[in-house]
Amino acid sequence: MSADTESSSPPVQVRKAPAAGGGLRERKKERTRRTIRDEAFRLFREQGYSETTVEQIAAAADISPSTFFRYFPSKEQVATADDLDPVMIASFEAQPANLSVLAAFRQATLESFAALSPEDRAFEQQRVELLSTVPELRGAVARELERSNELIAELIARRTGRGSGEFEVRIFAGALSGAMLSFIDHETFGPDEIIRVIEFLEAGMPL
Repeated sequence: MSADTESSSPPVQVRKAPAAGGGLRERKKERTRRTIRDEAFRLFREQGYSETTVEQIAAAADISPSTFFRYFPSKEQVATADDLDPVMIASFEAQPANLSVLAAFRQATLESFAALSPEDRAFEQQRVELLSTVPELRGAVARELERSNELIAELIARRTGRGSGEFEVRIFAGALSGAMLSFIDHETFGPDEIIRVIEFLEAGMPL
């Protein structure tokens, strides 16, 4: 099937990770963004997700609500924004061309988790726990699955020279993102569990 069959939907956009040693302004923005998330998660733990307001998060982060919305369009986005995305994408796209798609994902997973600080890994585990335990975020999880499908399809298409709308590419992306989302939660969050999913898919999902 030719790339002419590619979907006409726009490419998936992800937040860019700040470059190491970036300018003072970028570092300050990243610190503010992280402070917002840290304070939001503290409030979620202490008083519940539904009971926490944007105004409370902004006050805890010592910013105005309008500044909050410059970083996150909604309270939901504080929970769903995946900071591993830009790291994983960069690592995946840097993998040698001779690796299969799944092998490239495996290596990117190992490299990305190795690059996480203990604090960042703990934060991501909290985020996964929040998404898997808060009923109000179930809709967000469904949207996250759709977003992951699109993102993975785009990555596969670029690596293989196929169209992101091709049947095989989209089924492959759906199988990978669905397997990740259905198996991995806060108790099984880490590279070992992701590698286990990838190896099961590589083996043809034997039962």
